[in-house]
Amino acid sequence: MSFPMDTSTSSSTLVLCPAIELKDEKETLLFDSSLLQKQPNFPKEFTWPHKDLVHTQEELKEPLIDLSGFLKGNEEATSLAAELIRTACTNHGFFQVINHGVDPGLISAAHNEIESIFRLPTSRKLGMKRRPGGVYGYSGAHADRYSSKLPWKETFSFGFHKNESSELVVVDYFKSVLGDDFVHTGWVYQKYCEAMKELALVIMELLAMSLGIDRMHYRDFFDDGSSIMRCNLYPPCLNNGLAMGTGPHSDPTSLTILHQDQVGGLQVFASNKWQAITPRQDALVINIGDTLMALTNGRYKSCLHRAVVNSERERRSLVFFVCPREDRTVRPPPDLLGTDMEVPRKYPDFTWSDLLEFTQNHYRTDVATLQSFIHWLLSPKP
Repeated sequence: MSFPMDTSTSSSTLVLCPAIELKDEKETLLFDSSLLQKQPNFPKEFTWPHKDLVHTQEELKEPLIDLSGFLKGNEEATSLAAELIRTACTNHGFFQVINHGVDPGLISAAHNEIESIFRLPTSRKLGMKRRPGGVYGYSGAHADRYSSKLPWKETFSFGFHKNESSELVVVDYFKSVLGDDFVHTGWVYQKYCEAMKELALVIMELLAMSLGIDRMHYRDFFDDGSSIMRCNLYPPCLNNGLAMGTGPHSDPTSLTILHQDQVGGLQVFASNKWQAITPRQDALVINIGDTLMALTNGRYKSCLHRAVVNSERERRSLVFFVCPREDRTVRPPPDLLGTDMEVPRKYPDFTWSDLLEFTQNHYRTDVATLQSFIHWLLSPKP
């Protein structure tokens, strides 16, 4: 669920095996998991430091929040949900929701379409790869962006936002990038993004209530947002003791809504240790990102998490990154600062476009993205 960029490494890679072509014409590693695992030695580009590979079997007992009462207007159930959210977001920034109102059939359809994207020939996938500094498109292990600690995964990302010329921004994107054969896939993800956006606004109301501020504050703030949808595919990895699906990081976005399949692999850092998240078919995973942490003036924690790979089974996940409009100023509401700014500001004003530029062009997302971004934001520039 990260947007990594590492300016300290080159995007070119060494030849891994003369007998097997694993690079394109620009010397970029081509991610083919079956071929990579046939190398005499596991490729160093995918080897992670031992400190990032600490194994865990302990499960996080995160709160499971039932949204049915809130959706029906039940005050007692709403109060309980807000209290559970307050505790979770204060401690580690992670919870799951059930009875969320999203059609299970739509979630299943969105998972099924993942295969239609990632089973395309390599040449087709490379034809829709993400451009330098961009967010949308295909990425194979992010090998076109950096050359060490590569994640063992493929991703396909696209935007969801208001468009004056068309309301079907996702359908239009799929048609333009993949052609008419993928109109159905575009429609599935159009509907999925619409459902995620509505759920995100519901959760924003509860977040505001849990903080004791105007319940519509965050809902109004994100109503015209420019969010990002991502499909993830984590192939099996025989060397799962060396590789990571996604390294430790917090999301620079505001709120992440994820549905993972039943393979598992998501882990959260809580109580000073990594803890596994047990998949639930009926639940959606929610975690706080850096932008929302700034919007709460640090009251709520950005969730530190990672994804491990499975040695035998392929894992898939659907991720909806909730973001504000790119030019909107990120600033906590006055109610969280007290009268006459008696509560000091933890972060200066910034826009989502500022943070997005930082993570795409200047910094590899990790455990200290927001702090590093603020330092970069306030530092003199040419």
